[in-house]
Amino acid sequence: MKNATSINVNKGMYDKFCQVNGIHPLASKVPDSCVLYQARKRKNGKVTYFNFNLAKSMGLIPEDHQEKITNELDQIILDTFSIIIINEYDINHKIKFKEEEILPNKYMATRYLQLQHPNKQGKTSGDGRSIWNGTIHHMGKVWDISSCGTGATCLSPATSINNKFYQSGDPSISYGCGFSEIDEGYNTLFFSEILKKNGIETEQVLALIRYPNGMSITVRAHSNLLRPSHFFRYIKQGDDKNLKKLLDYYVDREIENKSWGPKPTSEKEKYNQFMHNITKTFARTTATFEDEYIFCWLDWDGDNILMDGGIIDYGSVRQFGLFHHNYRFDDDARFSTTITEQKLKAKYIIQTFAQGIDFILSKSKKKINIFKHDKYQKLFDQTFKQYKNRNILKKIGFNSNQQDILLEHNLKDVLKFRNAFSYFEKAKTKEGPAKLPDGITWSVIFCMRDILRELPQLYLCDEKNILPEEFIDIAKSSYATEDDLYLNSYRQEKINLFQHQYWKLIRAIAEKTNTTPNKVLIELTMRSSVINKYYRVTGDAIGNIVDTVLKQSPRLAPEELEDLLHFIVHQQQFNPDDISSVIEHKKHENYKIKNRILTLVKDFREGI
Repeated sequence: MKNATSINVNKGMYDKFCQVNGIHPLASKVPDSCVLYQARKRKNGKVTYFNFNLAKSMGLIPEDHQEKITNELDQIILDTFSIIIINEYDINHKIKFKEEEILPNKYMATRYLQLQHPNKQGKTSGDGRSIWNGTIHHMGKVWDISSCGTGATCLSPATSINNKFYQSGDPSISYGCGFSEIDEGYNTLFFSEILKKNGIETEQVLALIRYPNGMSITVRAHSNLLRPSHFFRYIKQGDDKNLKKLLDYYVDREIENKSWGPKPTSEKEKYNQFMHNITKTFARTTATFEDEYIFCWLDWDGDNILMDGGIIDYGSVRQFGLFHHNYRFDDDARFSTTITEQKLKAKYIIQTFAQGIDFILSKSKKKINIFKHDKYQKLFDQTFKQYKNRNILKKIGFNSNQQDILLEHNLKDVLKFRNAFSYFEKAKTKEGPAKLPDGITWSVIFCMRDILRELPQLYLCDEKNILPEEFIDIAKSSYATEDDLYLNSYRQEKINLFQHQYWKLIRAIAEKTNTTPNKVLIELTMRSSVINKYYRVTGDAIGNIVDTVLKQSPRLAPEELEDLLHFIVHQQQFNPDDISSVIEHKKHENYKIKNRILTLVKDFREGI
């Protein structure tokens, strides 16, 4: 068979693309973990986005490469990633393809547990419309690359439920057709880059390739694309041998990527280190999700999250403007967890890993409930609380040194403030539950980012508590009615407690750092104005931004899309210590769409 790669470009500049050829070490280390597919070139693709910064960090292009898609770069992106699998439908129907279009290596679709599949042991589930393109090694780090929208595999829910294979692109079935739409790609691109900029782990979009009729391939990259669900299928199936192979593969990758620290000296140390790391990772992640209002739909299968707590598959991911803690995503009449239930699901993921490690070591699979109160569950709770305490201080605007001081010397005051904050954050309208286009929710009354942003400025003007009526007026959300905002004696008491504890934290820092409360407030004013920006993007806003960009996309060059992305990410940067985000935008270009984007962010700032 001929190598179908038709790259007539500067191979010295782009030779690393040639390494992305379907070969991935997981397929040889754990053959049972995947289904292998021959692939062929997919025609009529157009590169609409390429992540230059990510590509440089992966070594795909030189550091000094201009941020412009040249003809040569466009060709090699298409040669490498514009592909479609030859699946079971094609084989069973004896569909013939030109030999020169068929690629020499096979690409893997990985198997993992999925809640929506009839089989709850992961025997039929996994990458239903994605393949893994391979790995890239650069500067001591290994990257996984995968592509979504490359054809229908045998692991999609549609194939399992209907007991039939589908032709890629079959219009009679949506998800099961194996293709993805361009709006999904844009949604993943915008959301992932905003979250990444703000320190949230996530897969990133390396490239977007658009096809006729609104179809696309989204190329994604991360240092390790394994999910808990990859491991859980072996636990459910009682297969300790393949579970050990997969776990050892994962640990070796983390060590190679220097994510683990010193290499374990024994198998027992390796597995203890694994459990310790994964427990602290998921405790930190779920605490951060709660406090940043990020809904990721964690569930028992561990399907929607990576092993490092990174977000993957943005179809149901949301960032709320308020603490919509009763929101549930509706996936064909199957409702998701809520944002507060994510903690419980994360603890169950840790519990399942503890069961799996014990299974490997003892060769006996014990009941899951045995691990419900083990040391790792206690470590999870301890770590979760630590991050919740630190996160609330960060929200107020305290820097990391001030956070350390308060957590060491004033923990009781921090907890009292958290309690008062939580009362307002969770307060719901009297209207009750309401249906949404994608789920159900129960709206909340207060926007706590607003009060945290405005309070230090008001205290600078007049060093005393603001009136309860003023507090309510600042913090009220657009969902609140007059009845919702009624100032009874209990609520007034909570407002007074909130301000009392806020002042105690200010004065504690002033005393411990030998400064004045006024100077502390000045710093909080500056930091909180960034952390709690008025213009904060939500899932609703992202959806509308994508629609706006799509209307312009036929006229947008990739460089213009890149400029819009940088504009959005810059506007949504909430780290007051990050000065690297200062970007000079070409304000004369696409100013109308940029203004429209800002309007959408403002209009949907309190949404889902």
